[in-house]
Amino acid sequence: MKFTLEYPGDVAGAAPCFREGAALARIGRDAEDHGFEALCLADHPAPSAKWFDAGGHDSFEPAVALAYAAAATTSLKLMTNLYVLPFRNPYLAAKALTTLDLLSGGRLVVGVGAGYLRSEFAALGVNFDDRAALFDEAIDALRRIWMSPSTPVTGDGFGGTGEVRLYGPVQQPHPPLWIGGNSRAAIRRVVTAGEGWCPVVGSEQMTSSVRTASMTGVDDLRRAVGRLRDELLRAGRDPAQISIQVEAPPVDVADSRSVMRFVERADELAEVGVTHLCVHADARSLEAASEFVAGFGEQILRPLSG
Repeated sequence: MKFTLEYPGDVAGAAPCFREGAALARIGRDAEDHGFEALCLADHPAPSAKWFDAGGHDSFEPAVALAYAAAATTSLKLMTNLYVLPFRNPYLAAKALTTLDLLSGGRLVVGVGAGYLRSEFAALGVNFDDRAALFDEAIDALRRIWMSPSTPVTGDGFGGTGEVRLYGPVQQPHPPLWIGGNSRAAIRRVVTAGEGWCPVVGSEQMTSSVRTASMTGVDDLRRAVGRLRDELLRAGRDPAQISIQVEAPPVDVADSRSVMRFVERADELAEVGVTHLCVHADARSLEAASEFVAGFGEQILRPLSG
């Protein structure tokens, strides 16, 4: 099992200090020093007040913030979780993500999603009802741009008119794409274009709020992983090469019983096929977050690596 740290500023009620570059740099270094594989940030360019008041949050622009974290670290992977492709022209998305992959020396993991906040689509001038088709088109366009940067790519509302001159990414044939969502369409996207899958396990209310299929517990997850494996095998792909990341259960790293329950839960998820857990740090203050990261490293990551 590997662990991704969600930047603490990406949760409801996070302390204002997490809006500062010094906090982002420190959390990135702490995550790297204490054994986390990656740092991730969400993508919310125009969160509504209604969503915010219901428990939502604002977020940095992920490619910009992760580039800042890259400059403060040397080996930590940098993950978008999740970059909403339908919001963006594929060429602009490719430019931002390729820049991040280049500047980080090939440490980018591109988690992508279709998006779910109707108000954000309206704010950005994108038809909400077209998001699934735009998502499929953007995944294909992004991969084509990365794998053949000089060949023009054309789609709905965009198109290269002649040979293009673009940098290619460090990672070849392209940075790993991890697909978000629980639907059969999400599984299909993993099979055809992905190196990872980010399903959402939670209550029916929660999965409904992010407009994805219900996945309320480990049994649902196990069945979905089975479907993914079957479809990968039919497509001639090795299921062992696909990463699967879900949110980690909460843990109090100062409480040995809580740590034990966390490890047991992580073992159960690993048995199902989960390879990565996305961990939420204490966001009350920078010191609280830093202490959580250090405690998680000492109580969980170090024993697991030993």
